[in-house]
Amino acid sequence: MTDLLVTGSDGQLGRALLAEAAARGISAEGHDADTLDIRDAGAVREMVGWIRPVALINAAAFTAVDDCEAREDEAMAINGTAVGNLAAACDLTGTVLVQISTDYVFSGEADRPYREDDSPAPINAYGRTKLRGEEMAASAREHLIVRTAWLYGLGGRSFVEAIRRQIGAGAARLQVVDDQRGSPTFAGDLAAAILDLLDHGARGIVHAVNAGSTTWFGFAREIAAQLGADVEVVPVRTGDVPRAAARPPRSVLDTRRLESLLGRSMPPWRDALARYLEASCAS
Repeated sequence: MTDLLVTGSDGQLGRALLAEAAARGISAEGHDADTLDIRDAGAVREMVGWIRPVALINAAAFTAVDDCEAREDEAMAINGTAVGNLAAACDLTGTVLVQISTDYVFSGEADRPYREDDSPAPINAYGRTKLRGEEMAASAREHLIVRTAWLYGLGGRSFVEAIRRQIGAGAARLQVVDDQRGSPTFAGDLAAAILDLLDHGARGIVHAVNAGSTTWFGFAREIAAQLGADVEVVPVRTGDVPRAAARPPRSVLDTRRLESLLGRSMPPWRDALARYLEASCAS
């Protein structure tokens, strides 16, 4: 029996999960869309039945937030309906389903960090599709839903790489939104937290993000500082940068349940960024 089956294995979190599993001596198998279409119930049932993993971590997702507005049906099929296929297959093998979700299931209007039992109220198509995924995951007898935010990691597109790319291209001035607040989260730290949560038998919903919060402007300024870049970072408002999808203005997640389960918080976001930049330069 394989310990872990990871879907979306070519993404930033999928890669981090497989690397963390290997470092811990945990047997893991990864599949991406080219080898497993999670929308195909029969293929999912066959794969899960063949591998019989202890846990299936679903890191597969349609994550292009703005594209979801025009392609909500497609996003719903991947982020929402397909999770039901995973849940049904997991029930047949006694597998724990771990569904990766997002801060975008919340409106961002609260004046405090969101707790796991707060009522979701997504304001864009991406959030709606991910909330549906949570509902489908909860139909599995054994399930863990991990909400995270502002994810970046090795091997994919991210805000960190977008800022680094602009700096590398010689940009002298960057305009970055300063009225959206969240918690930048390094995929390597999230992967470690997910495996620790499984180790501790966690079930239900858990919020997992790097400690602390900032705005996109604050994040960009820290990226530039850690890169030693001589670039001016200018704060702007969300309305100054029109996007197809609305963004929650404050989607900070309360992580006290994670801390209670693990006896620790995740590392501070600035520390996580430094380790990511060092690792990405080395790779």
